[in-house]
Order: sequence, then C-alpha cells, then structure tokens
Amino acid sequence: MSHDVVPWDNPEPLTGPIGVPLVDLLDRVLATGVVISGDLVIAIADVPLVRLSLHALLSSVSERIPAPWADGGPL
Repeated sequence: MSHDVVPWDNPEPLTGPIGVPLVDLLDRVLATGVVISGDLVIAIADVPLVRLSLHALLSSVSERIPAPWADGGPL
C-alpha cells in the first residue's frame, strides 16, 4: 500500500485488524500509569487573566501492593 492511500480508500478488503483495541490500550495504560499535565492561559492583549493548571496521575490500584502512606489507610 502506498503512502498516499488511506485504509478506507483501499479497494481491497483488509485482512486483519488495524491498531490496538481500546480495552487492550486502557489495560496497558492503567498497568503502567500515565501522567497528564497541562497549562491553559487566557489572555487579552498579551495580559494574562486566567491560568489553569492540570496535573493528574492515572494508574490502577492493587490490594496486593501495600499503600505508600505511613498508616496504610485509604486516601
């Protein structure tokens, strides 16, 4: 298949799945964890008015691994 042809324009039927199923991707992300970080600044005439910061960690939790907190309790 050439680079200028996209899969949905290909006249031949596809023989296998393309990409990774969403369930498998979500399982991989939660098993290893992912950090999402971003900043949004709203400005008028180069004067910043509002700044929003986002920092999030997505990961799975296992009861077999002890909590990193001193009391071992929930968040």
